[in-house]
Amino acid sequence: MKKILITGNSGYIGSHLSKMLKDEYIVCGMDIVQPQVQPQIHYYNDIRRPVDIAEEFDCVIHLAALVNVGESEQIPIQYYITNLNGTMNILNKIKTKNFVFASTGAAEGCSSAYGISKRAAEDVVREYCTQHRPIPYTIFRFYNVIGSEGFEPTNPDGLMSNLIKAVDTGTFTIHGTDYDVSNDGTCVRDYVHVMEICDAIKTAIEKPSNSVECLGHGVGYTVREMVTMFQQVNDVDFLISSGPRRKGDLPSSVLEDVSPYMRNLYTMEQLLSVSTIMSK
Repeated sequence: MKKILITGNSGYIGSHLSKMLKDEYIVCGMDIVQPQVQPQIHYYNDIRRPVDIAEEFDCVIHLAALVNVGESEQIPIQYYITNLNGTMNILNKIKTKNFVFASTGAAEGCSSAYGISKRAAEDVVREYCTQHRPIPYTIFRFYNVIGSEGFEPTNPDGLMSNLIKAVDTGTFTIHGTDYDVSNDGTCVRDYVHVMEICDAIKTAIEKPSNSVECLGHGVGYTVREMVTMFQQVNDVDFLISSGPRRKGDLPSSVLEDVSPYMRNLYTMEQLLSVSTIMSK
């Protein structure tokens, strides 16, 4: 069996991916917190510091990162250190035959420190894997990841996390209701299920592309549409209020060219269903 290292394996995507791969691969993890899915080996390493792992892996899947757009505008240096320097630490110190890098659709527009840090890391991955340690690689730009198969979103800035919180608090705030990109004045996004992301990563373990692959469906929904559908799908109710725009938010983020790694595996209702999480 191939040996895989997942950095950030304790997070939202990392937990789902670990669960998906654990029966077909030897899954090792690296994170600074306790994993939700216990891997074969777990390294408690911080990517911001040089790591020292002697093993060689068949594939490293680098998910570990800071991902909060709003926070990145408040502490940009921490995002550059974690997302850029952290990626360089992984590339430099861990031996692998294949490298999969988790980037973001925000790297396209680079309107936030988060997007800038990820775009810079993409450039490093591409150049390093091509010139300095020639190995196959795949860079995935994830668009707006939602959905769940048992693990709660960990990004407090994300739509899914805040929708789940709204069930308890009774209020959901839409930040920015005066954008001219939609009929209802809210941002437009391209949403994908977390397991669709994991499916694409699994494909790249065996068939790297040596390029950037954008994971979205090429279909945009407004934030208000998503909130309303979430209420209907999960049979919940809460107050929807309006708040100011958040610095760093793109008015619209919808994929134009869908990657061949992207498979449509879920309906919109399935993307928004959180029955597993809410029943805990």
